[in-house]
Amino acid sequence: MSRAIAVYCGSHSTVPRSYLDLADEVGQGIAARGWTLVWGGSAASMMGSVARATRRGGSRTIGVIPRALVDLEAADPDADELIVVDTMRERKREMDDRADAFLTLPGGLGTCEELFEVWTSRYLAMHAKPVVLLDPDDHYAGMLDWVRELHARGFVNDVALNALVVARTPEEALAACA
Repeated sequence: MSRAIAVYCGSHSTVPRSYLDLADEVGQGIAARGWTLVWGGSAASMMGSVARATRRGGSRTIGVIPRALVDLEAADPDADELIVVDTMRERKREMDDRADAFLTLPGGLGTCEELFEVWTSRYLAMHAKPVVLLDPDDHYAGMLDWVRELHARGFVNDVALNALVVARTPEEALAACA
């Protein structure tokens, strides 16, 4: 079955090489399964790595980028389809509509915001798509500890806590997206 996987990840050029390699490995895995990548449309950093690897493997890439970020994030001219929208909210809606699963790699504030939105909508039963966090080196350990503390204090229920799959390897993460 052909699937479309939305990948959220960092776009800053200052990330360590290991994260670029991780994104490349995820892109290779998406292509090996014949899936489509839906991503933020940037050719930079991890975003560019996942897209190039997906295309190199023969699979389709659909980028969704706000007009204000086209030049700032260097929109990927090689995307099979590049959708330019007006706002970040439109970007997320377009990515949500096109994706069968959501996979978050290491990233910063924007990546966390995207993760929390799809995670929240999953546990509120607004969709039933897998929400997966790939965390091979404890990049998100502090965030996950904080969420578990929110759970202990009664602010996050079991359904919400269990709506996120945390994976340690790209293979495990992609299997959870299937």
